[in-house]
Amino acid sequence: MSADKATILAQLSSLVGENHVLTAQDAMESYLVERRDLWHGKALCVVRPANTAEVSAVLKFCNDNRIGVVPQGGNTGLVGGQTPDTSGNEIVLSLTRLNTIREIDTTTNTMTVDAGVILQTVQQTADENDRLFPLSLASEGTCTIGGNLASNAGGTAVLAYGNARELVNGLEVVLADGRVLSNLSKLKKDNTGYDLKHLFMGSEGTLGVITAAVLKMYPKPRSVQTAFIAVPSPHEALALLLLAQSRAGNDVKAFEIMPRIGIDFVMTHVPGMRDPFADKYEWYILLELASQSDQGLEERALALLEEAMEQELVLDAVLATSQAQRTAFWGLRENLSDVQKREGGSIKHDISVPVAKVPAFLDEAGPAVEKTIPGARLVPFGHLGDGNIHYNVQQPVGMDKEAYLARWEELNEVVHAIAMRYDGSISAEHGIGVLKRDLLPGVKDPVTLDVMRMMKHTLDPNGILNPGKVLPA
Repeated sequence: MSADKATILAQLSSLVGENHVLTAQDAMESYLVERRDLWHGKALCVVRPANTAEVSAVLKFCNDNRIGVVPQGGNTGLVGGQTPDTSGNEIVLSLTRLNTIREIDTTTNTMTVDAGVILQTVQQTADENDRLFPLSLASEGTCTIGGNLASNAGGTAVLAYGNARELVNGLEVVLADGRVLSNLSKLKKDNTGYDLKHLFMGSEGTLGVITAAVLKMYPKPRSVQTAFIAVPSPHEALALLLLAQSRAGNDVKAFEIMPRIGIDFVMTHVPGMRDPFADKYEWYILLELASQSDQGLEERALALLEEAMEQELVLDAVLATSQAQRTAFWGLRENLSDVQKREGGSIKHDISVPVAKVPAFLDEAGPAVEKTIPGARLVPFGHLGDGNIHYNVQQPVGMDKEAYLARWEELNEVVHAIAMRYDGSISAEHGIGVLKRDLLPGVKDPVTLDVMRMMKHTLDPNGILNPGKVLPA
């Protein structure tokens, strides 16, 4: 920093208002702790601008004075990308006051929103306009669109609609020096040079600060069918996915896999949850079909399940007959992440492999984990439809939690090595942040890393944007 603390705070207060520069520890605390409490940082202050112009002014000042800036949305990230370091010299730039829905255009099927708008608000606004915004995450009640785009969030609808970056037509981004790159375009086709928006989506705030976006909306489905299905193993689950796609095509919107232990965790720790079946099975699939037609989807779903049973791909199945039952099915899936912390330490992996290789990956990873930590409880679940498995490993019953978590890197090496052998990725949708930053040289081509560093130096030559995140030293 080239200015003293008092001068910095005074100048920032003049830019956004004194009430929106937080310096008291209790006022800043919620901005400094990652939701799993893996990182607990310090900050010079938390700055809460109200609009793009204020973001621009703050970044220009920080760039001129070499002050590190950590952009933050809803603080729901899982890799430490939104948490400041422990120096106390960085500022947290909270975008939550940028919360305006600027425009809804049902003719072009777009919605223009500020970065701080909550994802659930975007979903509800689309619904109120007879449209669908398909991005869906467990944290959708608190995460923000800016954070979703900065991390290229995935979620349960990627199978049908793609990652967050595929749901955007245009972006507004403030660069490190305060200049505003404004391209809030609704166009589906614009072949006038580099498509710069893709530089910033997935960059985790290291190349620029997203302040607004033009989001794609879709026609609202007229009918939805949700099935909870028991399958013998992931091999049959994959065969069921292929059958569903061959019979229902683009109407297959979600295909989530869950192990029995995960269902047991949810049943134990979430009041009111019910097991869909009288018997217990090893593996389950949550399948959702959605159609623009209000006729015939139930019959197609039932025919699909009947055919799958004839092929011995399915052990049991139940089709939701009400919205309440559909919500209950999704509750079993959506609570899987949070309930694991009530069972002790959980070492988490956000891997992806080609869809065809998911069963083989699971077959190999299980024995490898058991050999490394005998008694470890495997809780692999997630988006089988797009190859993204949250390969979480729960501590053995009776093992000391801290002793177990101390083996995080050791277990990472085992699981990640198998994922890479199957042509996979060590980060499917959560990003890199701090958690996986130092793993990149082992999984990325050196030329790729060199190009990433070149882009960082070009767009942020003073290194003020989210220092220490994504790129290894």
